Amino acid sequence: MDVNQINPMLTAFTEILPQIGFNSIDKKKITLIGSTVEYRGVLINIGLLGVIKGVILIGMSMDSAMRFASKMMMGMELESFDSLAQSAISEMGNMVCANTCIQFSKIGISGLDISPPTMMISELGTATLPVQQAIRLDFSVDGIEVYVYVGLV
Repeated sequence: MDVNQINPMLTAFTEILPQIGFNSIDKKKITLIGSTVEYRGVLINIGLLGVIKGVILIGMSMDSAMRFASKMMMGMELESFDSLAQSAISEMGNMVCANTCIQFSKIGISGLDISPPTMMISELGTATLPVQQAIRLDFSVDGIEVYVYVGLV
């Protein structure tokens, strides 16, 4: 995977989240990983189609997902990670990935499209990416830990 392919994702993440109510988006760490992602909590899976292909996964713990969704819903208190909270998190993933396509077009890579988001929820889940190596980006978003996995070819 070309490390430069994460720059449009980074830009999209830091541009979109302030538009939906978040103030502090801090990139903490970038790690090269293999094709397997183990997660606890929520993982949004969005496919990227076109000249560049692959997946973008956005993950967080269940507690983080509830805090994130609550913030997106203007502080609404959540008792569970219900369908409204799930929809909010999915829409965030959709917005970030759509904006990633826009960022790619700004550097001359056009014609990209995204799949609808698929949400996976598990106490101990495993996702296998369609690439040999991916990049994991660790973020702190208003103190909420969010992990973005980028696996593109």
